[in-house]
Amino acid sequence: MFKKILIANRGEIALRIQRACRELGVKSVVVYSEADRDAKYVKLADEAVCIGPAASSLSYLSMPAIIATAEVTDAEAIHPGYGFLSENADFAERVEQSGFTFIGPTPESIRMMGDKVSAKQAMIRAGVPCVPGSEGALPEDPKEIIKIARTVGYPVIIKAAGGGGGRGMRVVHTEAALVNAVQMTRTEAGAAFGNPEVYMEKFLENPRHVEIQILADTHKSAVWLGERDCSMQRRHQKILEEAPAPGIPRRVIEKIGDRCAAACRKMNYRGAGTFEFLYENGEFYFIEMNTRVQVEHPVTEMVTGIDIVQMQIKVAAGEKLPFTQRNIVMRGHSIECRINAEDPFKFTPSPGRITMWHAPGGPGVRVDSHVYSNYVVPPHYDSMIGKIIVHGDTREQALARMRIALSETVVEGILTNIPLHRELMVDAKFIEGGTNIHYLEGWMSQHKR
Repeated sequence: MFKKILIANRGEIALRIQRACRELGVKSVVVYSEADRDAKYVKLADEAVCIGPAASSLSYLSMPAIIATAEVTDAEAIHPGYGFLSENADFAERVEQSGFTFIGPTPESIRMMGDKVSAKQAMIRAGVPCVPGSEGALPEDPKEIIKIARTVGYPVIIKAAGGGGGRGMRVVHTEAALVNAVQMTRTEAGAAFGNPEVYMEKFLENPRHVEIQILADTHKSAVWLGERDCSMQRRHQKILEEAPAPGIPRRVIEKIGDRCAAACRKMNYRGAGTFEFLYENGEFYFIEMNTRVQVEHPVTEMVTGIDIVQMQIKVAAGEKLPFTQRNIVMRGHSIECRINAEDPFKFTPSPGRITMWHAPGGPGVRVDSHVYSNYVVPPHYDSMIGKIIVHGDTREQALARMRIALSETVVEGILTNIPLHRELMVDAKFIEGGTNIHYLEGWMSQHKR
């Protein structure tokens, strides 16, 4: 096991990784920007090093600053968390070349999965079902593009090969609009991701977003830890997540989970990862793989009892997974609400000083957050300030516990999206379960403030 790990991130995930290190008896070094000087995890760290000003490009995205900090503090490994440099293959490569262990997959795996075209081709080879579409990047010839679209069937969606997070996509309903849409997406993709390649997929009208969590070690062992339903989203950004996914037969889940684990063994994947799927009419369609820990990992931890962050660290240290697939048992139901510093219905950011912070408690309630009373939420980063996670023996009990937890939560001084979560927890369709990815935006249009 490592003696010291550098945490190359901020916010709640930096605190989450720090806690995992402390439980394992590993010292932690946190890097921070000037805007995060007063963060809880900075004060709790064994060592904390300021690596630059507030701007991410000059701090959390500065590879030289992070690697230099690892060198001067004698850290042995670097955990990237999520966001920032977590899925940057060049960073993973530089970490390894500098003599440190990257707590995540190999640079080759990150590169393969980061390009949506190569990721899809890898999944087809591994027998993981994919959305019907072009076999690779779209050709230049407009006639060939039109021919592919006719084979796939309208509506189609044009996606950037290097895209993610809901960016670099365009839905096309008619042949007349197709070629222009492809050109516009190529231009945007080149500017946003430095890669103008685009590909085409069948646009599914009302799918759910369901993902499979996997863990793999360096000894050819890989397991899947159940599924999460992440369909409640706005502009492709998740609002809340739950495990297991309501209303999907276990045999269907088990079939897709086994294929994901098999794909990881075939790719020699290591660490934690998430296969993201669209689910419609009883079928799963692969869309992308995230080669890092997910924001929503706690719901899987709650239903499996497995600490995913500790497993990331252990696998990176060369240890074998301490369980096989038959040891993985899903117990009960878990729901996570992301708490964001924003207007709950207009979604405009609301940074500033939190004058009062009171977290909920009680049976089956977990709060992952780095904030406290008098903490100042900086305007420079993502608006998420924490997550409330509940667990119950049944989905009904989990819903009841989440309603209670949200009613007990007090955040004053800034706006948060807690009022939105409170309304969703009593929404008849959400209570019924199985809402699709478009549900929240439709709900928002009917509940305009």
